[in-house]
Amino acid sequence: MEVIRRVVQHGLGAIAFYTCIPIPSHWTLQFRFAARLAPWVGLLIGVLLLVVNTGLHALYGSALTRAVAIVLLWVGLTGGLHLDGAMDTADGLAVTDPTRRLSAMTDSQTGAFGAMSAIAILLLKVAALTDFMTQPLIYQNMMILLVPAWGRWAQQLAIARYSYLKPTGKGAFHKAAIPSMTQCLPAYGLLLGLHLLWVVMTPLSLLQSAAIAVIGTAIASLTGAWFNFCLGGHTGDTYGAVVEWTEALMLPLSLLAFTP
Repeated sequence: MEVIRRVVQHGLGAIAFYTCIPIPSHWTLQFRFAARLAPWVGLLIGVLLLVVNTGLHALYGSALTRAVAIVLLWVGLTGGLHLDGAMDTADGLAVTDPTRRLSAMTDSQTGAFGAMSAIAILLLKVAALTDFMTQPLIYQNMMILLVPAWGRWAQQLAIARYSYLKPTGKGAFHKAAIPSMTQCLPAYGLLLGLHLLWVVMTPLSLLQSAAIAVIGTAIASLTGAWFNFCLGGHTGDTYGAVVEWTEALMLPLSLLAFTP
């Protein structure tokens, strides 16, 4: 019972850390290993999104309106946590002096580049989801389920592979929770298993599902590598940026697997 209690505490702590899903304030939460559970939180977000998408599919025909609603709910479930990190990261990278980038990222005011990055991310998601709405509902929902989990696995990858630039920053405990790639393997195995399940449940071919998994793996690896190249490491903000850009790029690129 003690093991189950601790698992529940860590699971609820990860949900409370990464989302706005209400958790009773008197419950005991553990946040130490929140980063290890981030992909599972992504799957939870995906489940909520696909339930809403299924309901909207039955009630409303407009693909664009459904896509906008899903993306807004997507942001709302996280309280804009990762999107805020992507905006701060963009403002930091806009500074030409590399020594001033980290200080620019801590500025509470959103700059032009941060606003533009948020617009780009949201537009990419809305446009890609609108295109996915022309596919059968099971394909729409599987992508909606998987992409948030891939984004958070990309965060795990960045945490494990690269140094953390602020030893006293809020994201420092993530690095302690994921010191090596070993901690990234369970979630990766889960994602690949879901891709295989997708093949079993739908007419999607193994080659198509594998192609989407390869796209997810490549984008998850490259986003973290890119921010590390630009900054020489990662911060809590760049972890959020990795999540958002992995999601925003994976959605449209995965459409290639559905192209005749």
